Amino acid sequence: MIPYGRQDITQEDRDAVLAVLDSDFLTQGPALPAFEAAVREVTGAAHAFAVNSATSALHIAYLALDLGPGDVLWTSPNTFLATSNAALFCGASVDFVDIDPDTLNLSVEALAKKLAETRAAGGRLPKIVVPVHFGGEPCDMAAIAALAREYGFAVVEDASHAIGASYGNHRVGACAHSDMTVFSFHPVKIVTTGEGGAVTTNRADLADRLGLLRSHGMTRDERLMRGRSAGGWYYEQVTLGFNYRMTDIQAALGTSQMKRLDDYIAGRETRALLYDEAFAGTDIGTQRRSADARSALHLYVLRWPKDAALSRREAYDRMRAADIGVNLHYIPVYLQPYYADLGFRPGLCPAAEAYHDQAITIPLHPRLTRNDQDYVIETVRKLAKSNS
Repeated sequence: MIPYGRQDITQEDRDAVLAVLDSDFLTQGPALPAFEAAVREVTGAAHAFAVNSATSALHIAYLALDLGPGDVLWTSPNTFLATSNAALFCGASVDFVDIDPDTLNLSVEALAKKLAETRAAGGRLPKIVVPVHFGGEPCDMAAIAALAREYGFAVVEDASHAIGASYGNHRVGACAHSDMTVFSFHPVKIVTTGEGGAVTTNRADLADRLGLLRSHGMTRDERLMRGRSAGGWYYEQVTLGFNYRMTDIQAALGTSQMKRLDDYIAGRETRALLYDEAFAGTDIGTQRRSADARSALHLYVLRWPKDAALSRREAYDRMRAADIGVNLHYIPVYLQPYYADLGFRPGLCPAAEAYHDQAITIPLHPRLTRNDQDYVIETVRKLAKSNS
C-alpha cells in the first residue's frame, strides 16, 4: 500500500535518539531546549514550548488566553477534531466559520459576515478565532488580524500542517498576525517527534503561562512565585497545570528532523508540481495555492468531479483496492455525532460540506518514488474517466 503520508527516519535521526538513550536524561534534559531553539529558529518567534501533542498545545494555548465557561471560540470546520475539542476541554463553547472553496481555509469573507451579524444581533462574539492552515497552505492572516483588532478577539493559528510554510515576509509561527501558533509533529506531518506539538508566541506574558500550564503549574522561577525561593530545591505550584511535557527522546528526533525541513518541503513541492501538471485541464479539482505564500504541502487533496462516472466513494474504494492509501481530510467537525448532541446540524457551512462530499487525499511524502507517483496519477486519471 502506498501511504498518503509517511515519516522519513534517517541514520542521523537514530543516532540522535540513541545519544539521548545513552545519556543521563531521558526527559527534562538538554535535548528539549535544543528542539525549542530549532523551532524558534525556523519560525522567528521569540518563544517556543514543545509538548507531547498538538492537542496539548492547543489546550494550553487556549487556557493561556483565559478561555473558559461563558466564552466562545470560532474555527474552521475543515480541521481535525482537536482544534475545537480543546476549547471544550476549557469549558468554552465553539462555533464554526465556513471555508473558502478554493483555498479550503477559513473564509475571511465568511468570518467578517458572521462577526457583523453576531454583533448586530447582540450575540456572543468569539474570544478566540483559530484559523487552520489546511494542507500547509497559509491563511490570509493579515486580513484576519484586521478583524481581530476591530472585534477584539485573540488569534491562535492552528499550523499543525504548516511547519516551514511562509506568507509574504513571514514564516508561519512567527506570530506576526496572531497571539500564538500551534504545530504538530505527528509521524505523517512535515517533521516528526513521534507524537508531539509546540506553541510559539512573541508575548512574554503568554510565554510565562504556557511554561506553567505545560508542567503541573509549577515553577522554580522566582518572578512567578508567590513567595521567595528557599533554595535551589524549592518550587511552587502557582496554578493548575498538566503533565504535557515532551521527552528528550522525542525532542532529539525533532531537532535532527528540523535540519532537513527545507529539503522536505522542496521535495513535496516537486511532487506537488507533478500532480498539478497531471490534473491540469481535467475536471479533477485541487487546492489553490497562493502566489505570495509557500505552502508546506502537508497534504495533496483532490475534489472528485461531481459528474464523474464513478462516485467519490467508488473512486476511493477502487484506489484502496489498487494499493493506494488515499484518505479523507476532513469530515466537517460539527457533523460528528458528539457535536450533533451539542446542537449542531448539517447546513451550517455549505462550502465545507460540499468540499467534504468530493474530497480525496492522495499520497504525498518524502519517500514517495517517481514510479509510485506515476502509478497514482495513472490510476486517478483512469478512474475519473471510468465507465466500469
